[in-house]
Amino acid sequence: MKVMLIILDGMGDRPCEELNGKTPLEAAYTPNMDYLSEKGINGIMDPIAPGIRAGSDTAHLSILGYDPYEVYTGRGPFEAAGEGLVLRPGDIAFRCNFSTVDENMNVIDRRAGRIKEGTHELAEVLNGMEIDGVKVIFKESVEHRAVLVLRGDGLSPYVSDADPHKLGSVYEVRALKSGAERTAEIVNEFVERSYATLNKHTVNMKRRENGLMPANIVLPRGAGMVPQMDSIEEKHGISTGAIAGVSIVKGVCRLAGMEVLDVKGARGTAESDFGAKIGAALDYLKNGDFVLVNIKAPDLFGHDGDPAGKKEIIEKIDLAMARLKEALDNTIIAVTADHSTPCDIMDHSGDPVPLLIAGKGVRTDDIRKFGERTAAEGGLCRIRGKDILNILLQLAGLSEKFGA
Repeated sequence: MKVMLIILDGMGDRPCEELNGKTPLEAAYTPNMDYLSEKGINGIMDPIAPGIRAGSDTAHLSILGYDPYEVYTGRGPFEAAGEGLVLRPGDIAFRCNFSTVDENMNVIDRRAGRIKEGTHELAEVLNGMEIDGVKVIFKESVEHRAVLVLRGDGLSPYVSDADPHKLGSVYEVRALKSGAERTAEIVNEFVERSYATLNKHTVNMKRRENGLMPANIVLPRGAGMVPQMDSIEEKHGISTGAIAGVSIVKGVCRLAGMEVLDVKGARGTAESDFGAKIGAALDYLKNGDFVLVNIKAPDLFGHDGDPAGKKEIIEKIDLAMARLKEALDNTIIAVTADHSTPCDIMDHSGDPVPLLIAGKGVRTDDIRKFGERTAAEGGLCRIRGKDILNILLQLAGLSEKFGA
């Protein structure tokens, strides 16, 4: 049998007053996920461990069977790999935001109004600059996101973030260990140059004319070097594919040796073509063994504190899952999240996420509606993210016996 793992990014939530005490998933009309829930087994999952507020990168690492405490060196390398950049030994990579600051370098919008157009032109004027003999490689990603790679001698990943992660003054990058002082100075210089270059760029002049936030600075964070990871194929002897719209997930999957599929309309936004992602996953499984599908949209509404919007996007995703019913005879299908993003806190939390597994031969339980509280009553009970791949592969008959 084949395996499809669908990760609804940030789907987990807490009860919302606006939804009469229900979570967005509980309040949503989800006949297709409910069907899979009824035909399968349910439980809750701690992506890393109970109470740990997982990032999307560390959560996906754990779900794919890696120990994030061993292989995670920072988010930057995964973002860079996700954008197709090939890192060399000694390169330092950062994830970045195009952001908006005022003349006093105070951040007034970390995402530059969730800019959707013009970032390629902005990235072009930053890419290729040199600072103290170090080459700057810069590339835009989805919406406000971008990646930065510093290439040169004597660089260190042990530097702090320029992004304050909140409104307020841009942080001065500091060395976190001895020997990282020069790298910190280079990053600070890059941030200053990004403002000087972008603030008067024609893209931002037009945005101001149209009443939009200018993307007038780049704020790097998550410095790291590329980790050494055995591929899933090497570990389990299976062919693997991945479908995602955001660079961070693409990067994790690429560094895990997975084939990252290019699907038209598959973006890391609320406008992503969810049906195209599901269709491409089913097509991949005609020859491949395992495919991961990441759908970013629920996380966006959680970060925006919009429970009604999160409920509606979950309903749209559910519509795209209708054709999965026909695949249950030859495919083990799992639906879960990489973390919870409760609308009331507008950030990741350490709450466990709901999980369902459906397919031929799967033991069923009595759950009929997929949700955080119903899943907690299911037969899977409570597991950790590092266990899910082993569970799915053995259900599909793709795992090796341990021992005689």
